[in-house]
Amino acid sequence: MYQAVSRALCVQVTPIFLEEESDPEAAHFVWAYQVRIENQGPETVQLLRRHWIITDGGGRRQDVEGEGVIGEQPVLKPGEHFDYTSGCPLTTASGIMVGTYQMKNDEGELFDIAIPAFSLDSPYEITSIN
Repeated sequence: MYQAVSRALCVQVTPIFLEEESDPEAAHFVWAYQVRIENQGPETVQLLRRHWIITDGGGRRQDVEGEGVIGEQPVLKPGEHFDYTSGCPLTTASGIMVGTYQMKNDEGELFDIAIPAFSLDSPYEITSIN
């Protein structure tokens, strides 16, 4: 599990390689990632947008932005959490994801919180030792 805390909002991510959906011979590797956003602070907030930076094992970067997560813009009162699962395909056997969520509090203030960098690893990664 990977974790980042910003403004008393804790984001935890657990990536899972999906062997049954991947086809290494076709350079198709798929991961699910489970996310928990927990409001550990005193203010009610709403998740408005997401921005992911996905870098594959070859260093190719893709930015993914959009409203909410999985079609939702959850509101989190103090002490509440929101869980969701999504996925990411790559053409390489490994990669890295990191990003931010844009949040809004009850006063209408917009701010970003960190999504921790996490590694997408598969058993197909080839390593060499020199």
